[in-house]
Amino acid sequence: MRNLYLILIFLICCLPLNAQTKFYVSPQGKNTNTGAKEQPFASLLNARNAIRNHKKTATKQQSYTVIVKDGTYLMDEPFELTAEDSGTEEYPIIYKAEKGAKPVFSGGKTIKGITVNTQGIWQVKIPESVYYKWQFDQLYVNGKRATLARTPNKGFLELEKVNQDIWKQGSGKVALKAEQELFFNKEIFKPLLSIEEEEIPQVRFKTYHKWDYTLRHIDGINKDSLSITTSGKGMKPWNPLKKGTRVVVENYKAALDTPGEWFLSKKGMLYYIPRKGETPENTTVVVPVLEQLMSIKGNASKNKYVEHIQFKGLHFEYCHYKIPASGSEPNQAAAKLNAAIEVEGAKNIIFSNGEISKTGQHALWFGKGVSNSAVENTYMYNLGGGGVYLGDFKALKGKEHAHHLTVHNNIIQSGGQEFPAAVGIWVGHSSDSNITHNNIGNFYYTGISVGWTWGYKPSLAKRNRIAYNHIHHIGWDLLSDMAAIYTLGASEGTVVENNLIHHIHSFSYGGWGMYADEGSTGIVFKNNLVYNTKTGGFQQNYGKANIATNNILAYAKKYQMQCTVAEKHKSFTFTNNIVLFNKGMVAKGAWDKIIADVDYNIYWNEKGDEYNFNKHNFKDWKKLGLDKHSFLINPEFKNPLKGNFKFKNQSSYKKINFKPFDYTKAGVLGNNEWKEKAKLSDLILENFDKTVNKNLELDPERG
Repeated sequence: MRNLYLILIFLICCLPLNAQTKFYVSPQGKNTNTGAKEQPFASLLNARNAIRNHKKTATKQQSYTVIVKDGTYLMDEPFELTAEDSGTEEYPIIYKAEKGAKPVFSGGKTIKGITVNTQGIWQVKIPESVYYKWQFDQLYVNGKRATLARTPNKGFLELEKVNQDIWKQGSGKVALKAEQELFFNKEIFKPLLSIEEEEIPQVRFKTYHKWDYTLRHIDGINKDSLSITTSGKGMKPWNPLKKGTRVVVENYKAALDTPGEWFLSKKGMLYYIPRKGETPENTTVVVPVLEQLMSIKGNASKNKYVEHIQFKGLHFEYCHYKIPASGSEPNQAAAKLNAAIEVEGAKNIIFSNGEISKTGQHALWFGKGVSNSAVENTYMYNLGGGGVYLGDFKALKGKEHAHHLTVHNNIIQSGGQEFPAAVGIWVGHSSDSNITHNNIGNFYYTGISVGWTWGYKPSLAKRNRIAYNHIHHIGWDLLSDMAAIYTLGASEGTVVENNLIHHIHSFSYGGWGMYADEGSTGIVFKNNLVYNTKTGGFQQNYGKANIATNNILAYAKKYQMQCTVAEKHKSFTFTNNIVLFNKGMVAKGAWDKIIADVDYNIYWNEKGDEYNFNKHNFKDWKKLGLDKHSFLINPEFKNPLKGNFKFKNQSSYKKINFKPFDYTKAGVLGNNEWKEKAKLSDLILENFDKTVNKNLELDPERG
């Protein structure tokens, strides 16, 4: 006993003295304070600088904790961290909210002095716009994103035709410089006649075509030919603007004609039409100013990493995205946007229990050279772009390759508000990452996108795990060729499992639950429940050695499963799945030529005995060598139309060796408050259903 006592005394004496230093931050703090609890700093920058200075004089390594008090912090500049701001594994640096506090860091500016003119329109002169020509592209009223004045207020204008004049082709398929002339018919063009000549440089249009989105300024309006001209890069031959393309024209005063719209004139006058119940007295109008809220930037190639920093319970909001003069050329998944919080050249960076909202771009990007980092239990919503982006759109090898990243238990909702092609979670050239238990809803293009190589070129997106995510209400009849989970390129070792997917609806083709696009290779899709999609629960464009097994695919409106391109190798395996439907075809595509193992599946039509397997009945389908041991039997779900896919008994699924899985485990984990927050509002759910029904009614062939 005495020896044990001496050992304990020895260990205590060996503990480092002053192993932790604390600094405090408060909205009532001052830059000249010491950072002590009684004398808090006014900003994170003060605390960061204090840590830097303390490190220089400290005789021993120690950890640092910055405790942030409740309140709103108006940011004058982004919070930037470099390699010198690193902690270590034993002595991390932690920036955290005080217990019970919700500190909010805002990159916005509140607008004061609003008056109401005789037309009931709010107006206020913005001095910075008058004297410094400051223009902004987003506005928020009582926390809601306001709509830049647009035509039409709902729906779209449709193009009659498009002419392109190539100025400089370059060596690629897409011309480096070109002019396009967009023509409309007389009735559609009528609203554009009200654009003033002096407004033309600020007027821009948005077009929605296939999976892409183009935003451009216009060069001129041709009233005689009923057209507008624009210039920039040439159109992509595989996805051009054409007759019927949907267009919105925005940012001119005559378009300001409905509640919730705003417009900033070149003379610096801001106009806004209030929504019902809004008054200048009960309303806060905020303009986002900062174009980035946080930057963590090391240099992986030089081994100058930013390391071992944690952020707990911090909330970030109001980040501006400035539309460049060139606009936004179409780019899939909006991958060329920046993010409000960007991390590069870093290890062991953790974000948890916070929020990111009201952005013009993506929320968070773990970019090149980032590893062993995570974002967890974070609420990201009202986003101009996407949620979390991992890796780079270039295949960066060695130290600049992003890997071992975690995106866990986050709520990512209502994204793509400025750039609808953005996705909830994007995994580019990143490997060995875990995307688990996230709730992703109310996006326009795709929930989770994995891989960034088209075809069979080398890809660095390997061994990623996409599991237990709840992905729902994606598409909204806006873009096409999209899915809840979308994959690209060689992704050997990647597993997509135990995800709950439902309510996926595209504008025209596409709208799948799980979509293995060009070159998808070596991916396993298993134990996923997919229902209420437009064009199918599973689709493979072309790829190699993918496996879809033990999934439930239900209630697609057109086809339950699809494949597009037959190749000389085995494309995929589709076994031990249950397919339930009440309309449409069972299979559509290149099934007559595809090399694939398709067997031991259950198919059941709730509305009768018609089974259209790519224009074959079941007997002839089997003659193709497909589904030799499969069944047309009722799987005996308890109440699938109400989302209950539990089994009444085992008699059916045992015939195909199907293994029941608990789909209720998908989605966020935690207390009831967190789970309730993950639910979309009843209004969003109702509007989604209305949009789907309208899409199907307006154009049965399109729908």
